[in-house]
Formats: sequence, structure tokens, C-alpha cells
Amino acid sequence: MRNFFSGSSDAFLTRVATEQRTSLIRAWEESEKAKAENRAARRLANVTSWENSKEQLEMKKAAQAEKLKNSAVAVHRAAEEKRAAAVARRGEEVIRAEEAAARYRARGQAPARLFGLG
Repeated sequence: MRNFFSGSSDAFLTRVATEQRTSLIRAWEESEKAKAENRAARRLANVTSWENSKEQLEMKKAAQAEKLKNSAVAVHRAAEEKRAAAVARRGEEVIRAEEAAARYRARGQAPARLFGLG
């Protein structure tokens, strides 16, 4: 003899199986979406990290360029100072030579060391 609820129990079991399948599909879908979101977040983080690294490199590049310009200015300034000192020294030596020549002329004698000889 067949049970009175057997017909509805088959429908109930079918509905439970369908709901179970639907639940598994929904869980799989959520899992795949979460994986996709995590991958996208990781890729975006990599891009952001790369951009930050690029910005840091640009800042370092600018700082190094500024240091190089400052160094070039310092070298130019030192060269100008040395050039001015050399010109001043040359002027002093010329004046000293002219004064010595005037003294030799006044005495009427030749220098003891003439052209590096003597």
C-alpha cells in the first residue's frame, strides 16, 4: 500500500533537491565573484603601487637634477673665483715686475737672474 503523503513527499524531495542545487550554484557564484573582486583589487593595488613608485622615482629624479644644477652652479662659481684670483695675481705680478724694472733702470744695472739664467 502506498503512503498517503508519498506523492507530495516526492514533490517535496524534488523541491528540496532543487533548492539545494540552487543554493550550491548561488554559493559557487558568490565564490567566483569574490575571487574576481580579489583579483581586481590585487591588480589595482599593483597599479597603484607602480604609480607610487613612478612618482617617487620622478621626485628622486627631480631632486637629483636639482643637485646636479646646484653642483654645476657651485663649479661655475668656483671657476669664476679662481679666474678672478688668477687675474688679480697676474696684475700683482705685472706691477711687481714693472716696479722691479723701474728700480733696475734707476740703478742702471741688469737683473742678477736674466731669463731664468744665473
